Amino acid sequence: MRLFISTGEVSGDLQGSLLIAALFRQAKQLGLELEILALGGDRMAAAGAKLLANTIGISSIGIWEALPYVWPTWRLQQKIARQIRETSLDAAILIDYIGPNIGWGGRLPKSHPNIPIFYYIAPQEWVWSFGEGKTTQLVNFSDRIFAIFPGEATYYRDRGAAVSFVGHPLIDQLQDRPDRAKARAQLGLQEQERAIALYPASRPQELKFLLPTVLAAAQQLNAELPNLRFFVPLSQEKFRTTIEEAARELNLPLQIVSGETTALVQAAADLAIAKSGTVNLELGLQGIPQVVVYRVGAVTAWIARHILRFSIPFMSPVNLVDMEAIVPELLQDEANPDRIAAEAKAILLDPDRQAAIQAGYQRMRQSLGEPGVCDRAAQEILTAALQQKQVLSRER
Repeated sequence: MRLFISTGEVSGDLQGSLLIAALFRQAKQLGLELEILALGGDRMAAAGAKLLANTIGISSIGIWEALPYVWPTWRLQQKIARQIRETSLDAAILIDYIGPNIGWGGRLPKSHPNIPIFYYIAPQEWVWSFGEGKTTQLVNFSDRIFAIFPGEATYYRDRGAAVSFVGHPLIDQLQDRPDRAKARAQLGLQEQERAIALYPASRPQELKFLLPTVLAAAQQLNAELPNLRFFVPLSQEKFRTTIEEAARELNLPLQIVSGETTALVQAAADLAIAKSGTVNLELGLQGIPQVVVYRVGAVTAWIARHILRFSIPFMSPVNLVDMEAIVPELLQDEANPDRIAAEAKAILLDPDRQAAIQAGYQRMRQSLGEPGVCDRAAQEILTAALQQKQVLSRER
């Protein structure tokens, strides 16, 4: 059986790799030989996919910010589409990555009219849609949507989609969480030291709009509170030099980590200052208090505010699960060093605030389903694909 998976961005690569591992596990149980062709990143390749192209570096949030990526993305899509047209497939799985994957949803039924198309982790149109257009397209070409948030399942089901709520795949990773005491020891943290994890960027644009602000907030905290140790877990190794230079300019002592050490930092942290994204859920599921921040360029912000009338209840996944303000969010103008540092200090110095966040995390966790998320989705995908393959075989 041959599957095609398309995603982009660091979070898509992570979620894709977890699903791919589950697909291979379930294929083995079903006695299937499996080949996976993918658009994604290094984690998906390590999980066993044959990478057709690396899409992690060509993604952006925003209007103006996305323009430099439009042409490279279009060219890549055309190139891979020609390759896919000449390849037999038994199913396609699209993961988030709304612009390119809406394109695949239009192409695949033409080149492979009989294969099932699954959407795993649907785009967050259920949170910030500017209209029903993309939602309608997605529902029309998807044979099944695997929802990871309760609100996502309700939104797409109400619009006519076949939906399975499988829960959030990060739940499956909790079993592998490092022990906090051991993690602190491995990082060389003394008992009186508090570890602050900084997550300023997973996309190139965020190095420009978020990195200086996050590091300036950390500089304030370092000046005002004793015994702080700052860590930056890298989302992409190519960001290391930029982050090092920015910290050096501020004379901010910090430790940049990558690989397996990133999990140690998450387990050991007393607080995180993190860009909005999947990392918020990773932190929340591990019980790490956090301040969520996000900024885009001034042009995009003006267009969104004054022309598109852009408005969302929350931005971070932690708060979106139950539409509850569990952790503070600072967006655009509010995401400035003074506000970020003030929110961080309020959490660090107030046990009641920490307890309230932990209680919110517990409610969030209960809404995200049971372990075995990826295997449930993988089993359903392979079973449906196998049934369709058998039907087509009989018709021939």
